[in-house]
Amino acid sequence: MSAKKAVMPEPAVVQPLAVDMRRLTRVGARPKFLDYLVQLWDFREFIFYDARARVQSGTRRDRLGSAWLLLNPIFNGLTYYVIFGLLLQTGNGIENYVGYLVIGIFVFQGTSGAITSGARSIHSNKAVVQAFNFPRATLPIGVNIREMMSNVPLILAMLLIITLVPPVEEISWLWLMILPALALQSIFNLGIGLILARIISRVHDATHLLPFFMRAWMYGSAIFYSYERFVTHPELLALLKLNPLFNVIDIIRNCVLYAQPPAWQSWAILAVWALGALLVGMVFFWQGEESYGRS
Repeated sequence: MSAKKAVMPEPAVVQPLAVDMRRLTRVGARPKFLDYLVQLWDFREFIFYDARARVQSGTRRDRLGSAWLLLNPIFNGLTYYVIFGLLLQTGNGIENYVGYLVIGIFVFQGTSGAITSGARSIHSNKAVVQAFNFPRATLPIGVNIREMMSNVPLILAMLLIITLVPPVEEISWLWLMILPALALQSIFNLGIGLILARIISRVHDATHLLPFFMRAWMYGSAIFYSYERFVTHPELLALLKLNPLFNVIDIIRNCVLYAQPPAWQSWAILAVWALGALLVGMVFFWQGEESYGRS
């Protein structure tokens, strides 16, 4: 038998393939700012669903459940009334001091809860940030929407207390003006929460300073006293009245307690703070998009 010569296959020819590198994006890369806003809009249904679910389950382990959303500011208000109203007499000269104090406490709690939770939203969800690809700003935005939902019964309870506890106040059309004031407050809360969320994601020690800052802000916002009683220097008084939290509280007090349309200066100061904080917060947070979740 004659052996057949083995036929070797010809080597395959490698053909070069042109790839348009301009269409490739790095995994986890930060998109352009406008594209980032579009991505946030695409996640809007998830943000609202998650916020609503967290509101419903937030106090489920407590026996009184969601009632604590109302009981906490009421107990705080009683404590501050005893200390500042009865013992220190800081309410002297203030018409309807009970309503004055209730509005200050309830409104401050809304800002305090939103900013504190928003500031911690990235660090407290670090595992989610590391596991999934999504615009990270959805976390602080979702927290602020959750706080807005939680504050609805608080605002209603605040108004109910004012109409029931002497001296009772009559309901007027001016009460509707608290809605845009609360909207501007929420926008401001979101902006500050975005700024702090990026800072705390990199420097977690900042969380220990946050309660001290919030407490100092509370004492400096004329919640249980009037600026005019303790501050006589006109320049210092004007500077204190630039406080955005004071302006929210002052607008609501004028509308609900004193039946006076708020001054346009209060609206202007609050609007500048709110829109400025949101713009700076969104840009600042977006610039750190690629750093979140990394050790």
